[in-house]
Amino acid sequence: QVQLVESGGGLVQPGGSLRLSCVVSGRRISLYSMGWYRQAPGKRREMVAEIYLSGLTNQAASVKGRFTIARDNTKNTVYLQMNSLKPEDTAVYYCNVVELETNDDYWGQGTQVTVSS
Repeated sequence: QVQLVESGGGLVQPGGSLRLSCVVSGRRISLYSMGWYRQAPGKRREMVAEIYLSGLTNQAASVKGRFTIARDNTKNTVYLQMNSLKPEDTAVYYCNVVELETNDDYWGQGTQVTVSS
């Protein structure tokens, strides 16, 4: 089994910052990609940022210049640094990883991020 545990969510004022972390544990797998998705109430889940084994990253246009994704392969951890947060960033944020050998993907349980004054 593969488990993903997210942390770092919370309530923050507009313009503030948060850093999300996701630790992958359990069965040892090679990770092709690690990423963050989010889902706001009444909306579809959307990709926020991804980072590949090569180090290349991909980000949604709405977060470019504000969010940064990074991974620490030695710790099987992916981070999402979120700066200049806006109310429209409010959502449940999910961690996702894709296994290199099988292309299977795994999800965390989600962490709530609320941006409000």
